[in-house]
Amino acid sequence: MIPVTGNLIHTLSRYGVNTKILASQDSIFTAYQKGLNSCNANDTDIIIFCHDDIKILSSKQNFIAALAKCVDPTTGIVGPAGTTLLGKDAVWWDQQRWKSGHHRGAVKHTSDTDVNHTHYGPFGQVVALDGLFLAARKEVWDKVNLEKPEYFSGKWDFYDIHYTIKSHLLGYKNYAVPVDMIHYSNGELVGRDSWHKNREAFIKNTTLPMEVQNG
Repeated sequence: MIPVTGNLIHTLSRYGVNTKILASQDSIFTAYQKGLNSCNANDTDIIIFCHDDIKILSSKQNFIAALAKCVDPTTGIVGPAGTTLLGKDAVWWDQQRWKSGHHRGAVKHTSDTDVNHTHYGPFGQVVALDGLFLAARKEVWDKVNLEKPEYFSGKWDFYDIHYTIKSHLLGYKNYAVPVDMIHYSNGELVGRDSWHKNREAFIKNTTLPMEVQNG
């Protein structure tokens, strides 16, 4: 186990979160569905799916306060960063829409020499969220359905956009909430062919653009 993962598990455990490590899986979709099925949770329990290369910086009080947004029955999925407008390219972090004020939330990222604070915008309602940390009630995840859609050929990519847009289309409100964290990654996965193939398939099967209408 790498030190970052051990630190994450230790922090979540101290905050009262029961944790499961989904290792040696052949698909993130399958792993998340297995994790959901095995956690023996009630419909209203909050289930978190997150990368193992993050460090939670929020205090326990602030962490719980941020996730308390999930208790609202109108809330779908919450996470630290997302956008109010998913354009026809289906890239949530598009720079032009960021400049136009559509992005929400904040995440710290590491470089070779420093930690960079990426402030996307004020916290609030979004249509899509980044997948490094996603939380929702079990009943929401059940309705979203974590299985890989047939039109995706890649097993590891674009799950976050698929899940959060599905939540939005089901009538839930997704939110970027203040969970302070460092992500030890710079998003190199966008260079994978499977990311581009899943993105193209998502675009073909989804009516875009999609925007928050009341948030």
